[in-house]
Amino acid sequence: MCGIVGIVGQHPVNQLLYDALLVLQHRGQDAAGIVTSQNEHLHMRKDNGLVRDVFHTRHMRRLQGNMGIGHVRYPTAGASSSAEAQPFYVNSPYGIVLAHNGNLTNAGELKRDVFVDDLRHINTSSDSEILLNVFAHELQAQNKLRIDEQDIFNAIEGVHRRCHGGYAVVAMIPGLGIIGFRDPHGIRPIVYGQRESSHGTEYMIASESVALDTVGFELISDIAPGEAVFIRSDGTIHTRQCAPQPVLSPCIFEFVYFARPDSVIDNISVHKARSRMGKKLAAKIKRTWPNHDIDVVIPVPDTSRTAALQLANHLGVPYAEGFIKNRYIGRTFIMPGQTVRKKSVRQKLNAIHFEFRKKNVLLVDDSIVRGTTSQQIIQMARDAGAKKVYLASAAPPVRYPNVYGIDMPAASELIAHGRSEWDIERALGCDRLIFQDLSDLVAAVQKKTKSLVDRFDTSVFDGVYITGDVTEEYLENLEDMRGEAARAQPVPEESGAIDDSIMALYNPA
Repeated sequence: MCGIVGIVGQHPVNQLLYDALLVLQHRGQDAAGIVTSQNEHLHMRKDNGLVRDVFHTRHMRRLQGNMGIGHVRYPTAGASSSAEAQPFYVNSPYGIVLAHNGNLTNAGELKRDVFVDDLRHINTSSDSEILLNVFAHELQAQNKLRIDEQDIFNAIEGVHRRCHGGYAVVAMIPGLGIIGFRDPHGIRPIVYGQRESSHGTEYMIASESVALDTVGFELISDIAPGEAVFIRSDGTIHTRQCAPQPVLSPCIFEFVYFARPDSVIDNISVHKARSRMGKKLAAKIKRTWPNHDIDVVIPVPDTSRTAALQLANHLGVPYAEGFIKNRYIGRTFIMPGQTVRKKSVRQKLNAIHFEFRKKNVLLVDDSIVRGTTSQQIIQMARDAGAKKVYLASAAPPVRYPNVYGIDMPAASELIAHGRSEWDIERALGCDRLIFQDLSDLVAAVQKKTKSLVDRFDTSVFDGVYITGDVTEEYLENLEDMRGEAARAQPVPEESGAIDDSIMALYNPA
C-alpha cells in the first residue's frame, strides 16, 4: 500500500508536498520521494525511510518549482530497495515522472511486451516502472512534438487496455501538467481538490481526502474508475472517462484498516463505516452469544477504536483503554519481513494491568491477517491478569491472498487460510473468537443512501477477484516469487538516496 500526491500551484509546492506526504505516512513507511518541475527541469529527492528522515532543509531548497508529485511506499514482498523508491522517471517522450499505488496482475506479461514490442528497458522489479513505460509508449504513439489533453487521455485509454489490476496514479510532464487516473474498477482510492490563493486557483491530487484537508484544499471529487484528470501547469483542468465499462469496486480493506478515519473515500466516511462495523459486531454477539460474560471491551489501538467503542455501547459493557502505544514504532502490518513484525509488537504496545486484572476481557481488532500480532496481544492480556480473553474482529477471516497492492499475497501466511473459525481460535489461544460476517461488513461500509459504490473488492475474504484474471496458477507463482524474494534479501545499502536535477528533453513553452 502506498500514498501518492500531486500539486499544481501558483507558488513553490515543495512544502505542500512534504506536508501532504506526512499525512499519508500511514500508507507507507519504507521510502519517500518528491519530484518538482521548474520550467524544463525536474528536481528529485527520494530515499528509504520516513518522510521526516528523507527530506532535510538542503533537500527542500533544491525542490524548486510550482508543480510536483510525491510518494510514500511500503514493500510488497520482503526486503526493500531504494532503487524502487518512487516517483520513477523516464526521459522519452517528454520526460515523465510517475507515482503509483496498487499492483498490476499482468506485470510479467507486460514486462515482456514492453521489452519486445515497445523496445523499452525495465530497471527494477517494480510494476510501477512497467506502468510508467506503458504510459510513455502510449504517449509516444501519439507521434506529436507537442501534446494536448486529448493525446494524454488517448494514452490513458491505451494504459487501461493493456494494464490489469488495481492502480491509482499521479504522473507529471515537465512544463505541461499533472495527470491523475484510476483503474477501471476503482480498486485503490484517489481524489482531487482545489484551493484559492492570492495568485489564482491551485489543484491537488492525493490518495486520501485527509491530505487535501490538512493543507487547506477543498475536495472536488474522487477520480471515478477509469477516469483521468489532467491539470495544466497554468491551472486549467480537464477530465475524461477513459475506460469503456467502468465499475466502481473499491477495496473494502481500505475502510477496515488502511485509510485514516478522517478520510472520505467514494463518498463514504471511513470513521462512520468503522462505527457501523462495531454496531454490526455487537448485534452478532447478541444474536450468537446472548449470555456472554464480558466485563470490559478493550480495543487494539489504533484502527479498531471506533468499532470497539460502538460495540461496547451497544452491548452495554464498559469500554476501556488497556494498551498504551509507542508512537515511534511503525505499523506492524506493513513492516518488511515477519521477523521484524514479531519483534516489534511488544515494543509497540504495553498493557495497563489494572484494566485486565481479574476480568473477562473482549479485545477488539480491525482484522486478523497473519495472526502473529493477535497471539502476542492475547498473551499480553493474560500476563496482565485477565481471567478470560475473548477476541472480536471487525472484519471476516482473511483467507485469501491480496493481489491488488496489499502486502498479503501468500496464502500460507494467513492464519485463516484452510482453517475453520474454531481452528483459528485454538491457534490464537483465545477463549472465544468472533468474526464479522461479510454481509454485515459490506452493509456497514456501504451507506446505501449516499454511496455510489457498485460493489466492493472483498477478495481477501471470499476469494472472488473482481478483475477476473487471477487464476490458481497465478497465485501459486506469486507465492513462489515471494518466497524467492524473502530468501534473497539484500544486504542493507549504506546510502541509496537519489537527489538530483534532471534536464527534460522537451520544453513546451
